[in-house]
Amino acid sequence: MGLLAVLLVTAAVVVAALGAVVRRLLYVSQPNEALVFSGAARLRGERDVGYRIVRGGRSLRVPLFEKVSSLDLTMFTIEVVVQNAYSRGGIPLNVVGIANVKVAGDEPHLDNAIERFLDRAQPEIMRIAKETLEGNLRGVLAQLTPEQVNEDKTRFAQILIEEAEHDMDRMGLALETLKIQNVSDDVGYLSSIGRIRGATVRQNAAIAEAQAQADAAVQKATNTMNAEIARIDADLEIARQQYRKRIADATSKRTAMIAESEGAVVAAIAQTKAEIERQGARVIQVQRRLDAEVVQPAEAERRASEERARGDAARILEQGRAQATALKVLVEQYRRAGPAAREVLVLQKLLPLVGAISGGEGSVAIDKLTVLPAGSASSPSWAQQAIATTEQLRAATGIDLPAIARRLGGGSGPGGEGGA
Repeated sequence: MGLLAVLLVTAAVVVAALGAVVRRLLYVSQPNEALVFSGAARLRGERDVGYRIVRGGRSLRVPLFEKVSSLDLTMFTIEVVVQNAYSRGGIPLNVVGIANVKVAGDEPHLDNAIERFLDRAQPEIMRIAKETLEGNLRGVLAQLTPEQVNEDKTRFAQILIEEAEHDMDRMGLALETLKIQNVSDDVGYLSSIGRIRGATVRQNAAIAEAQAQADAAVQKATNTMNAEIARIDADLEIARQQYRKRIADATSKRTAMIAESEGAVVAAIAQTKAEIERQGARVIQVQRRLDAEVVQPAEAERRASEERARGDAARILEQGRAQATALKVLVEQYRRAGPAAREVLVLQKLLPLVGAISGGEGSVAIDKLTVLPAGSASSPSWAQQAIATTEQLRAATGIDLPAIARRLGGGSGPGGEGGA
């Protein structure tokens, strides 16, 4: 336990000693200052410098080898006063201005400030900046006339800033603002300039007033003239418009009349064309009606007649063919039958006539009966033949040969010989 307590005490002492050393060696840079650790050689750009800069941070100082210095970057105000500074033209002027200056915080201007103002008090830096600005102010005044200095102080301050920036940059200072408060002289030059300028202004005002009155009179006359000219131009334009209107009306009427006539002609032409088309349609209608009522029926009748003629011709042709075929067959049979074919043919022709000849198809009324001598069938008598012939002729033709003979001979009528 004793050894542990000794170790703890030793450790606490070491830690406290290290803390005290770190507190003495650790430097923290404020935002408005720059810490310069000088003593160790360092390469900055193309040259070696014996310091390093810390801004807005912290760093440890190397014991025995480095020294820490602080450079204040706070802005300070300088009153710039110049007495009897000769301007261009040899007039001495008194100028009072206010400048806001600070040590530049950017490189390489900060390097210039470190080389010139490190470990110097701010009043000394302010004095150097004041003397520099007053020298620049005298140099600028020598380039400007009193009128230029007095009339445009803003431009004067801008020229002074441009002139002083070169020297300020070389010293590592930054000129924030520069305002000229007062410009005066001991000889009354600016006052006389003011009086002269006031008189000039009043003179110019009087001239301007007279010129304005003259211009107003001229302008009034010009306005009157322009108004009269405008009225005359308006009257002329009205007359022109009325003339154009009359011409346009006449042209419109002419165009309307022409258009009306053309319309009537076009309407008549259209009506005629329509009538022609209607008549054409009527002709087509009549043609179609005639075609339907006359031509088509005639055509149908013609076709029907042609078909009937074809049918009759076919029937006749077929009958002729049939008769020819029958006749051909009859001839062939006739040839095959030989001598007896003639009698057979006669019989075939007479058999259909037997009934008509013999009167067997109807009722028979016996008008007269004649008795003939007997004879053989193979050799009938002449009387039989004559009677048979007479009866057959009377039956076939209606000619009564005995009655004709009696009339010719003056004989009696029927009922004489062999009455029925």
